[in-house]
Amino acid sequence: MKDNKLLVLLLFISVTVMAQVKGIVVDEFSKPISYVNIWVENGNNSTTSEENGEFTINCEPNKKLIFSALGYEKRTVIASESDKVILKINTFELSEVVIEKRFETRQIEIGKVKIESYQAFENGPRIDAKFFPYDPKYKKTKYIKQVAIITDSQLESSSFKIHFYGVNSDGSPGEELLKKDYLVSVKKGVKKGYFNVVDFNLRMPKNGIFVGFEKLIIEKNKLEKEVVDSNTKATAIQKMYFPYVLYNYVERDFIYTFSGGKWSKQTKQDIANPSDKMSVYEPAINLILTN
Repeated sequence: MKDNKLLVLLLFISVTVMAQVKGIVVDEFSKPISYVNIWVENGNNSTTSEENGEFTINCEPNKKLIFSALGYEKRTVIASESDKVILKINTFELSEVVIEKRFETRQIEIGKVKIESYQAFENGPRIDAKFFPYDPKYKKTKYIKQVAIITDSQLESSSFKIHFYGVNSDGSPGEELLKKDYLVSVKKGVKKGYFNVVDFNLRMPKNGIFVGFEKLIIEKNKLEKEVVDSNTKATAIQKMYFPYVLYNYVERDFIYTFSGGKWSKQTKQDIANPSDKMSVYEPAINLILTN
């Protein structure tokens, strides 16, 4: 009898540990903040705030949530206290921007791989970044004109963010090169989209640049399907968030991914029997440079 009571207690605890945490993210003037990246600290659960700033995430009430959005200070909040999360606007000094005359008489596309074999993944709101090293030949086409990304979507329209990062002294992704989110949309199907960034006055840095793709876990991007387990014949609702970005399987010295509120680096030392390089899935992102 005692064993039965213990079992019931354990079942009760296991059910109540995980909870659906709901809240809203706003700025200091109570204005909702859209598309905030929200992570469970040191965990795999993550989500994105909706256009009206509201969010829902499943986690233990005592866990810490990390809130991160471009243009705002990052904040960590206990899940049970996150019904209203206020993010402070980042204050920074704007450096003088000099707009030089562009001729756009030359254009090159960089980032292509030798063998393009594409695969797509459901990968949450993490940021997968591709590194573009500098080459002296870019001196004649120093401006970034467009970003080309291959996407796959089953929705009529879906949105995601594109990020640009400088490079730290240790080679990791550094400061964001834009001060506001760059939100883009793509149509249904497998498409190579070209996104114009001329107005951002981005140059190809001499220490290289990281370009990242961030999936948004929002209602607009969600597609639900009923799936049947082939063994039990039980039905369940599968949630998918689009668009998927396609990936190339390539050899690289390293790859960076932003997950759990921080950047992590994978190198050949992280895998068994490392060779000169490791094979990784890298997002199919290219850059178009112009003069």
